[in-house]
Amino acid sequence: MINIVNISKAYGKQILFEDLTLTVNRGEKIGLVGRNGHGKSTLFQMVLGNVEPDSGTISIPKSYRIGHLEQHLKFTKPTVLEECCLGLPKDEEYDTWKVEKVLSGLGFSEADMERSPEEFSGGYQIRMNLAKLLVSNPDMLMLDEPNNYLDIVAIRWLESFLKDWEGEFILITHDRSFMDSVSTHIVAIHRSKAKKIKGDTEKLYELINQEEEIYEKTRANEAKKRKQEEIFIARFKAKASFASRAQSRVKKLEKQGEMKVLDEIEDLELYFNSAPFASNQMMSGEKICFSYNGKEPYLINDFTLYVGKRDRICIIGKNGKGKSTLLKLLAGELEPVGGTVNRHPVLKVGYFGQTNKMNLDENLTVMEEIKSSDKQCTETKARCIAGGLMFSGDTALKKIKVLSGGEKSRVMLGKILVTPCHLLFLDEPTNHLDMQSCDSLIEAVDNFDGSVIMVTHNEMHLRAVATKLIVFDKNEISIFNGTYDEFLSDVGWADEDY
Repeated sequence: MINIVNISKAYGKQILFEDLTLTVNRGEKIGLVGRNGHGKSTLFQMVLGNVEPDSGTISIPKSYRIGHLEQHLKFTKPTVLEECCLGLPKDEEYDTWKVEKVLSGLGFSEADMERSPEEFSGGYQIRMNLAKLLVSNPDMLMLDEPNNYLDIVAIRWLESFLKDWEGEFILITHDRSFMDSVSTHIVAIHRSKAKKIKGDTEKLYELINQEEEIYEKTRANEAKKRKQEEIFIARFKAKASFASRAQSRVKKLEKQGEMKVLDEIEDLELYFNSAPFASNQMMSGEKICFSYNGKEPYLINDFTLYVGKRDRICIIGKNGKGKSTLLKLLAGELEPVGGTVNRHPVLKVGYFGQTNKMNLDENLTVMEEIKSSDKQCTETKARCIAGGLMFSGDTALKKIKVLSGGEKSRVMLGKILVTPCHLLFLDEPTNHLDMQSCDSLIEAVDNFDGSVIMVTHNEMHLRAVATKLIVFDKNEISIFNGTYDEFLSDVGWADEDY
């Protein structure tokens, strides 16, 4: 059990926590939510002992073991299996089957387990750290965006693992459906305090909205009564016969205090700038073939696709199978080895990829970089979009060169939001966004007047957006005409992927 009592924390003028209190009891699985910059990661680091509160206490039993997902990548063993066995407790150090089971769930084949950790991409190396954490058998897991580097199949496996987990955990993720499915309780960092409920995120946000409505009505009624009292005092305090009553009311008001108006928390409003398009067909790909060395076997082989007006196409499947590569081919970032990609002559596209943040001008500010994407973009509009992507106030004036990788990704998204487009190519666009921003972005995708082709591993977003799927499964690429739920019902993932 962890007891956090009356902690406060501020960085300069920014107050993150003010007398925040929270208890994590045995068996509780906590989903931690809140806007970016409101202190979720800081609270994480406080529990881990890496950040000290300005005041208040955090009590953790001496024998209580906390394990957290390491983001740094440092490996000392020659194979993946040996490296991940380092996570086993001392009394289980020979139980390699437990490690194999976890690695398999996270997408490693038997052959992969015998390869060097250094041969894998950063995303798969993070999975190795996740495997070491999951087999270490701590009392509590601390998980900060664990599914950022996982594909749908691995996320489904992790979901099942966490549901069966008998200890406690604290989880930060922008994937609301994932959080709701594995958590017993939700905690929101809201107005510098912690709000905890048993249930899901929808229940929590409904409760917060109800409480704030009640507070505002109460405050308005009290303000009205206070005004009446002040009018009485002003009229009668000079009259001898009413002086004592007026003075009594002055003392009553002073004792009662005044309810403060709640600071406004802006709802993010993002929208894509669609350009009018007359034709019904935007583009097509005919028998596309591609490999990075230009030779067989092809990563993409004999693939054909037609993209019409208002299409909502999502690309899904395991990592490393070619989803982002296909998106780059369709967006014109790569040229096919065989076949053709045909675009309507007037087609305007917007492409958000995981690497195109390298094209940003390091010497421009966030606002200048967003504004540079469209000559018609005003300073007011650029500031509005920057604010929607959590670059509010002076942070919109930060130079690109001082931004983190996640912040640069948000700037790239801002450039696409402002650019008039017919067709959007989006490669996991919700990474590095908080839950509310994800909701706003997916709503913007849904409302976009053009067509969208998107890579995502978020099943909630798939259900909200997709009307057609490009599926990487069973070492094949297929097209499914229908929603994600229809795909799960009619086709489903291959058995060997579980």
